Amino acid sequence: MLNVKFKNYLHLHLLVFIAGFTAILGELITIKAIPLVWYRMVIAAILMLIYIKITKVRLKINLISILRLSIAGVIIALHWITFFGAIDEANISITLAMFSTGAFFASFIEPIIYKRSIIWYEILFGIIVIAGVFIITQSEIKYLTGIILGISSAFLASLFAVLNGSFLKRHTAIVISFYEFLSGVFFISIYILCFGEGFSKDFFSLSQSDFWYLFILASVCTAYAFIASVYVMKIISPYTVVLSYNLEPIYGIIMALILFPEKEKMSPSFYYGAIIIISVVLLNAIVKNSRKLKRKHS
Repeated sequence: MLNVKFKNYLHLHLLVFIAGFTAILGELITIKAIPLVWYRMVIAAILMLIYIKITKVRLKINLISILRLSIAGVIIALHWITFFGAIDEANISITLAMFSTGAFFASFIEPIIYKRSIIWYEILFGIIVIAGVFIITQSEIKYLTGIILGISSAFLASLFAVLNGSFLKRHTAIVISFYEFLSGVFFISIYILCFGEGFSKDFFSLSQSDFWYLFILASVCTAYAFIASVYVMKIISPYTVVLSYNLEPIYGIIMALILFPEKEKMSPSFYYGAIIIISVVLLNAIVKNSRKLKRKHS
């Protein structure tokens, strides 16, 4: 019989695998990034509302909190739009390699939000990450638009994660996500009505494969993954969770190479750059954990 903690470790790595599979679905879905994210957030919000009603979670919060969560909802919507846009413009490997730069951005965003000093080794790691990005850009300049979108997505993801960390002190994760998804849907809807083609018949004309891929994306990769990750964090330390999620680009790139070998085959320089970035991200998490342990024992 497997003990509870080991079962949760397996569950955690399933969630990391699911996170990596998100990029695979982005490649399989044929609609553009903006409608893709709109559908993702609408379906996920509906599924979360069903979960909220079943579990009788209290949704009532004050107006200031709603406004703050709404800003975060717009940020996560833009993160997903740039993420899937990067896949459209480049490929999964480029997108996930650029997404790994999020830890570099977090090292600057956290001190601003939480009013702490910048840590010297985070700057050093950041410089090494920039070198990795430079190596990739030099070898894959044809994917420059995808690289820029991927880096933008990483920045927005880091900003969202830091903001969400402050929200969790006041509200439950489910309530936070529900309001963020609603505001994201509202923001994208306004954009589509004002600058897009509107909600025409074509907008709602999805192929059968797109519908099911979108449903998997919204249900398994969004609603389920989020609720399950909150549960896992009650058993496993936040450090282990964060470190494990840093493996997402590795899982995603391996899956992409297996499923789309022609499109995902990159130059050797790309893999050198990607290894540098991902290694630094993992090293950063390990160093942070060791410093925390030293502070506890001192």
